[in-house]
Amino acid sequence: MPDITEILKKARPREHTVRICLAGDVAAEVDRLEKQLAAVSEWRPASIADQHPGVEIAEQIAAAREKMRAAEAEFTFRALGAKAWSDLVAQHPGKTEDQAYDAETLAPALVSASAVDPVMTPEQVDELFEHLNNGQREELIGAAWVVNGEATSVPFSLAASAILASRTDEK
Repeated sequence: MPDITEILKKARPREHTVRICLAGDVAAEVDRLEKQLAAVSEWRPASIADQHPGVEIAEQIAAAREKMRAAEAEFTFRALGAKAWSDLVAQHPGKTEDQAYDAETLAPALVSASAVDPVMTPEQVDELFEHLNNGQREELIGAAWVVNGEATSVPFSLAASAILASRTDEK
């Protein structure tokens, strides 16, 4: 029979990390370059010495994607304990009797309360949200909900399983 003392020693709150690209201008550049690349898809060389104009565009896309990766910020969230969760929900009561909480005000507060790297105040979350589009805001809010609302189980990775199954080093 398991000993609860030993189980408690192993217990850690769930964490989840997301990466958000903060360079919206560079994302627009990639979109523009992708359209240019599509526009030259029917190009045919006049001679064997001609280089496809798509090569230069593809190189520009690769460079812009590297800029986007460099402009990503990593956000790590950690689950709140039961009391902290309950207190936070109580601070954001629903607008009607049917609502347990006000999702509109709880969401940014949950981001702030759950963020551990970087730590963010509610005011900083509001300021950050002013610079992000709806999809980016939803990604951060979703990460905060994931750590606080979803059960943790051992995930299955099809890619990892395929790689391990293809090994030929006698394992």
